Amino acid sequence: MNWTLFEEKLHERMEKEHILGAAVAVSQNGKIIYQNGFGVKNLDTKEQVSPNTIFGTASVTKSFTALGIMKLEEEGKLSVDDPVIAYLPEFYFPSVDSMESIKIHHLLTHTAGLAPIRRREELNRFQEHLTYLAEYPYPILGKPGEYLSYCNDTFLLLGAIIERITGRLFRRFITEEVLYPLQMYRSTFSLEELHKFEDVSTPYVYHPEGDRFEKQSWPILGNYEAGGGIRSNVLDLLKYGELYIGQGILDHKPFISKKQLEKMRQPTYPINRSSYYGYALEVTPNYHGFTLVEHSGGQPGVSSNFGFIPEQNLVVAVLTNVSDVPAKDIWLEAVNYAIGIPLEEKRNTELSVDLSEEQLKKFVGTYQSEEGDCLQIFIEDYTVKATINSKEFSMRASGEATLVITEKEKPIQFYFDSNGETWAAFMGLRVLLKK
Repeated sequence: MNWTLFEEKLHERMEKEHILGAAVAVSQNGKIIYQNGFGVKNLDTKEQVSPNTIFGTASVTKSFTALGIMKLEEEGKLSVDDPVIAYLPEFYFPSVDSMESIKIHHLLTHTAGLAPIRRREELNRFQEHLTYLAEYPYPILGKPGEYLSYCNDTFLLLGAIIERITGRLFRRFITEEVLYPLQMYRSTFSLEELHKFEDVSTPYVYHPEGDRFEKQSWPILGNYEAGGGIRSNVLDLLKYGELYIGQGILDHKPFISKKQLEKMRQPTYPINRSSYYGYALEVTPNYHGFTLVEHSGGQPGVSSNFGFIPEQNLVVAVLTNVSDVPAKDIWLEAVNYAIGIPLEEKRNTELSVDLSEEQLKKFVGTYQSEEGDCLQIFIEDYTVKATINSKEFSMRASGEATLVITEKEKPIQFYFDSNGETWAAFMGLRVLLKK
């Protein structure tokens, strides 16, 4: 297969979106059909990216943690339907009547009912995070399972559960039970190891004011490594993806059952009209007759996307060294190219709906998360607009409770109270509360 068209589009995107370096790899039926590096891994040295270049993966890490939980369930050491307090008795939310109602399932699907809270990367032991959660005065969105809101602070508790059950450090368990068996030898949680590897990218943040890139230090992360700590390369991620399309078989031996892997990609909670969240995996069930299973990640100096298409035995990994760039779009273009559909096809197409000025006014307001995301909706020249983290976008309505970022074709859903007033917005998988 000739990947020239895909590469031309990627070069254009890198120029337009200010992407310094990127690596892309694709495998099908266990064989690598495409691998390449683009741009530079370091702006000072101008060293080129290769498929072996190590980047941050950020939240792609979450499915590794979920896989660890599924292995423990298969071994009979837990059930995803168990209450979290069965393993972490000190787990407590001040605003919840019955902590028994929050199950491991809710941590895996980000449906425990907590909006994003202030990050505490200096906390390095899970016990410290349990204390933080027990003392923090945050509002609960609703009953467990009622709302999806991406929450790193509840997801990392899965790492605490793994430690309690196995008696091993979380990172050691994932390294020994997942990374090493898959021969992912250039993947690590350890910053010390990272600095000893050759061919490692430098993370950057792009600042449009002044058109400049700012070098970043690798984040320490603390307990958040359970949801974002793996540094890896696209070739190692292909090995990981092949476990899923190989139905849990590794070196001709069962590693985990097909049933447990399929459980991870069950569509559990809707994200938009087309896609759902499962166990640390996003699922788009009816994409041109195929199923997209994927997860993205973002940190300062990291934009990533990894996933697979089970019907095609196809695995695709994309890693970059700049924050807030569309690794998800690059990933989908690689998928489209591999399965022979137009590059520009999207996961989801939103409707266009005409709403009255009175209806549109109900969206107006400022919505924020304590992680730092800020959405401001306003009306200017009879048009709905949004400022998202200081960038302005045009909006259109696609329903009485949904606006779409026109340039990105991305929906933002709004929640209304009994008086018909908005109280929150669902954007980027997170519930942002109205201020």
